[in-house]
Amino acid sequence: MLSDKIKLTAKEILEKEFKSGMRGYKAEDVDKFLDVVIKDYETFHQEYEMLLQENAKLKRQVEESGKKQQSTNTNTGSTNFDILRRLSNLEKHVFGSKLYE
Repeated sequence: MLSDKIKLTAKEILEKEFKSGMRGYKAEDVDKFLDVVIKDYETFHQEYEMLLQENAKLKRQVEESGKKQQSTNTNTGSTNFDILRRLSNLEKHVFGSKLYE
């Protein structure tokens, strides 16, 4: 699963401390960049969660649709059989022995 592969959270990015060295990066520039990264990461995470929920919803719909289809097939099968039996009885009644001569 994707969540197992993600190593950082937005909070961990926000709280990350960098050591400054001689001629290091400007802390202000790093902070601005990390702010952008955090916003993008949070947006990604929200989108991911929404897609997980949508996927689960669609799976449920497919499952329910399959159950309805199976139920419809079962009902239709017995209904068709009943119709054929009634037609056969009607033919026997209307045509009598002529049908089987």
